[in-house]
Amino acid sequence: MDLITLLSISVALSMDAFSVSICKGLATKKFSIKTALLCAFWFGSFQALMPLIGFFLGSQFEHFITNIDHWIAFALLSFIGINMIREALGEDETTNVGQQRMIDDKGTCTGFKTMLALAIATSIDALAVGVTFAFLKVNIWFSVMVIGVTTFCFSFVGVKIGNVFGSRYSKTAEIIGGTILILLGLKILVEHLFF
Repeated sequence: MDLITLLSISVALSMDAFSVSICKGLATKKFSIKTALLCAFWFGSFQALMPLIGFFLGSQFEHFITNIDHWIAFALLSFIGINMIREALGEDETTNVGQQRMIDDKGTCTGFKTMLALAIATSIDALAVGVTFAFLKVNIWFSVMVIGVTTFCFSFVGVKIGNVFGSRYSKTAEIIGGTILILLGLKILVEHLFF
């Protein structure tokens, strides 16, 4: 997998975390570097961990599905992409869910339980992508590092954007991310079938 494709996947996967980070920014009256770094660390770490888990799970079953791996990659990436677009076009789900979960029992927006739940929820897509990586023979360690760093950066910036501009860009970001994943799935399928 070339670097441009990997970066495209990384950006697409980071869009959920970016959207939730915008919600975090909305929930803070004044921008805090500590809050931004904490969000970025949680989301970046889980976004790197999930593909790693998916990769090792996929590797265990690789010999059973080698002949249809390109179809699996296409189906998984398309499903994730379509789901991201559907959620973005639905009711203000991301913003509402994000704002409801912003404050935990202690009145803080970065409590352990809150951040753990959000980090897992925003990185489930990355688990499926990790399974796809197992079939594509990618350098998994480099890939998860790129995904984690990209998500870290987007999450940090998302908190700042949310604090300054509000949530007007979160839906657009998810639609773009979903479209990128669908196009990458098509690219993998076409390359395998015709080249």
